Amino acid sequence: MTTNLNSAMKFAHENYQKFISELCDFLRIKTVSTDSVYAKDMVVGAQWLINYLNSLGADDSRILKTQKHPVVYGNLSKASKDKPTILVYGHYDVQPADPLEFWRSDPFEPTIKDNLLYARGSSDMKGQMMIALGAIKSIVATGSLPVNFKFMFEGEEEIGSPSIQTFLTEHKELFKSDFVLNLDAGMISKDKPTIVYGLRGLAYFEIFVTGPAQDLHSGLFGGVVYNPIQALSELIAGMINSDGVIQLPGFYDDVIPLSCEEKVALDKLGMDDKFYKVQTGVDHLFGEKGYSSTERIGARPTLDVNGIISGYVGEGPKTVIPSKAMAKLSMRLVPDQTPEKVKLQLIKYMEQKAPIQVKWEVKMLASDSASLTDMNFYATRCFAKSIQEIWGIPPVYQRGGGSIPIVSHMQKILGTESVLSGFSLPEDNIHSPNERLDLDVFKKGIDTTIHFLFSIADECER
Repeated sequence: MTTNLNSAMKFAHENYQKFISELCDFLRIKTVSTDSVYAKDMVVGAQWLINYLNSLGADDSRILKTQKHPVVYGNLSKASKDKPTILVYGHYDVQPADPLEFWRSDPFEPTIKDNLLYARGSSDMKGQMMIALGAIKSIVATGSLPVNFKFMFEGEEEIGSPSIQTFLTEHKELFKSDFVLNLDAGMISKDKPTIVYGLRGLAYFEIFVTGPAQDLHSGLFGGVVYNPIQALSELIAGMINSDGVIQLPGFYDDVIPLSCEEKVALDKLGMDDKFYKVQTGVDHLFGEKGYSSTERIGARPTLDVNGIISGYVGEGPKTVIPSKAMAKLSMRLVPDQTPEKVKLQLIKYMEQKAPIQVKWEVKMLASDSASLTDMNFYATRCFAKSIQEIWGIPPVYQRGGGSIPIVSHMQKILGTESVLSGFSLPEDNIHSPNERLDLDVFKKGIDTTIHFLFSIADECER
């Protein structure tokens, strides 16, 4: 392994600027998945990836249609059959750049300042995709491949991957592999490379409360009807008590307690209350009593109000009792909670608590299950060894607070576990103006991935 590894590392070190230039070309394509205005750009982005895979010598590279945006597939199986096949996952879609007025440079014209690359998608996740592609290119350019590859790059991750379950079911055999390499996570800080072994699921709802048949004059009808805003506010306020405990009936019945091993691993993250105060800009934290902030972020379920719409909110007064009120709720779920069961718990809460003077309706807009991977999974152990080698320190292990739907879908549909890591940072402004990528971390990410691809073939037990 040593000779080939050193050659690939040398190539990478000599071609960092080339990889950055290629990434900039990729970033200029406006692959915004949520807005139909950019539908043609999504196709251009998919074709860019096809061209890149072809340049690596991939076989059978093609664009596969879904209900919305295409998936890019490629196969690079040049190693012997006894070597593992790794499914490299990424998503080429990005969030909208809005609000544009807060960007210090054009979000789709990459700008480098102080060794930081600014552009929409630079960190999430075109930069992370280029880390994997740059590592593979370095190996291809300097010798034979130590492992086999398949590629799956989707274009709907930023809108909840609505097509992916049907797509994976239809193409189950095509994406058969030993495990998935997914760099769509990140690091806790620049000096703490991170492996994510768990992700929370998501259940997203809209709650509608209806009172009178139309908006009413608050002087003529105030005191006669139950104001839908009042009813909705009371319902929302009652969903979490003063100890941060969610009050939906049976909400915690399926929650798996933290193991002692996990508590120790999470404690090593060093993400104490001070860390979260700095990240959020608040003076005081709030959450479920009896758990640390780190445990509440990744290992406990949550319920948050994401928006409320009702009544008159324009300039000046308008004295009305609104006919309707609506709230958007997101719940982050942990194993073994399911979105379907949580929906029933929310409905039961509404049945018990909603005033009889109003009508209500619950709609589920998105749902994804939580995922959990064994920290001792052989490929995860191997990735940890590569981090130790390149960074000089062992990784920390985190249960992520967010959701990456593809991880649980691949577990359930493909029966495939993921090595989930990444080299983005909390200060990268993901989904916000002035998104950026630390180029020092980018380079070490390529080195780590090169080392991993050799070590998984030659050193780790399968």
